[in-house]
Amino acid sequence: MYRYTRSYTGPVQAIILDLAGTCVDFGSLAPIQAFLTLFESEGLSLTEAEAREPMGTEKREHIRQLLAMPRIRQQWRERSGAEPTEQDIERLYHAFVPFQTQAIAERSELIPGALALQGFARDHGIKLGVNTGYSREMVNVMLPELYRQGFEPDSVVCATEVPQGRPAPYMSFCNAMELGATAVQGCVKVDDTATGIEEGLNAGMWTVGVVASGNAVGLSREQFDGLEETVRAQRLALSHRKMAQSGAHYLIDSIADLPEVLACIQDRIEAGDCP
Repeated sequence: MYRYTRSYTGPVQAIILDLAGTCVDFGSLAPIQAFLTLFESEGLSLTEAEAREPMGTEKREHIRQLLAMPRIRQQWRERSGAEPTEQDIERLYHAFVPFQTQAIAERSELIPGALALQGFARDHGIKLGVNTGYSREMVNVMLPELYRQGFEPDSVVCATEVPQGRPAPYMSFCNAMELGATAVQGCVKVDDTATGIEEGLNAGMWTVGVVASGNAVGLSREQFDGLEETVRAQRLALSHRKMAQSGAHYLIDSIADLPEVLACIQDRIEAGDCP
């Protein structure tokens, strides 16, 4: 029989990764590309910074939050003569899906370090899961390409499959159950958005924020590597400060750095620390 203990001192049992910007799609560009295309098709001006602000949320909620931004809401009023409604959000979501699936198909390359992390997890008996603000329809476009590259997570959970998406903890809880984890204190949530980190914190898990490959920097790998060294360092420092506000227990540049953090977390667990 399972018995709850306040001070879990066992092994790290599960790693739960976000998808875009964390283990695939360096820079998390597929969602941005889709949202910019969607709003342009509606005759609305949307900047990349605005599109990134709700990143990590389920995509209907993402659209809802974009339409609530004062500048965008004013454009909507001027264009339609009314406030945006739930029916408008639903229509926009259905228009968004094909834009998103196309962008996902074009940006399904694993981020360097993903396969090494998978090998590390298997070698150490740690289960590996992913969760995402994408719907199952969108994820089904991505998964075959991930499998082709050799990345095969033990659990895949989508925001549309739980009662509420991020920052609610339900996706992480679902991952933990599917992975057979018996203590949330032995689970590590890894994400490139503040909303995803909040999800992990709400689930009572250790949290690791990803900076360089994700939403905080927002550049493709080619763009990031092409920055002059001083500019790249400045941008990274700024993005680290921004991501630190999420409350993540640890910050890393990419999941290539995660094994070292997992060792630190294991030491803390064995010492009786809790997330």
